[in-house]
Amino acid sequence: MTHQQTMFEPGSIRFGVTPTSWWNDDFLDIDIGIPFEQCVSEMALAGFDGCSVGHKYPTDPSVLKAALELRGLRISEPWTSTYFTIHAMSEKTVGDFRKSLDFIKAMGGTDLVVAELGGSSHQRPIALVPNRPIFTDDQWEELALGLNKLGAMAKTEGMRLCYHHHMGTGVMTRADIDRLASVTDPETVFLLLDTGHLTYAGDDPLDCARAYAHRIKHVHLKNIRRPQLERALCEQLSFHDAIEAGVFTVPGDPDGCIDFEPILQTFADAQYKGWLVVEAEQNPAKANPLACAKMARQYLRQVTGL
Repeated sequence: MTHQQTMFEPGSIRFGVTPTSWWNDDFLDIDIGIPFEQCVSEMALAGFDGCSVGHKYPTDPSVLKAALELRGLRISEPWTSTYFTIHAMSEKTVGDFRKSLDFIKAMGGTDLVVAELGGSSHQRPIALVPNRPIFTDDQWEELALGLNKLGAMAKTEGMRLCYHHHMGTGVMTRADIDRLASVTDPETVFLLLDTGHLTYAGDDPLDCARAYAHRIKHVHLKNIRRPQLERALCEQLSFHDAIEAGVFTVPGDPDGCIDFEPILQTFADAQYKGWLVVEAEQNPAKANPLACAKMARQYLRQVTGL
């Protein structure tokens, strides 16, 4: 009997999925009424180990933990929006992060995902790319100081802060990631690679993975449909309208343009340990969430052997 060779060391990684295929947490109109229980049951049925947090989840950690454990799932990460680059929001940002830190500790996790949304265009009904913020030197300094503070808080608690570059924000492109990496503490401020967002921004996720493999501690595996991306850029669509147009899909979808195998191999070569999280912000009325989740998990099983 032959066994497929695994790309990663068994037990070193966990496969997660976000609820954004079942409903959207930024745009509540992208929703066909799928309840929390169906969402997490389908995540488990598709073969995932865990998931990120959605707005329909129970807020009591004990209730949420019981519901997930019943299905063999755990939380991969909570999201915290930071606002260090705009006025009078630093104290609230630190307080929100403290709540996320307490939550992930209660859930038995380690990773916290953050993104700076000061001035962001991504949740607004406007052209996404032309209206994204370009930070001043002073704003970069404030962001670095804030992230270093949060990163130190996380490290003290045995947790990891992972920064998520994001479309429509001041940290969107590879050049932005490079600057963020250069001005923050590499021992406390880690990076999250989102393959879809970086491709959307016009940069190469494989090149970024190779450059930062040892600083990236969390990965979102998001695919892009190239024709829909070209339309979104040509017509200067909002983020909401780009999602509705189908710009995102899952790994393994033949309509997608991202080759995930060399990206995953880069992390395997770097002995990556942590979460690989499938994410595709899609309208569930147009893309069946369970079918997409199963497609992605089967593809990752074929590529990684796990």
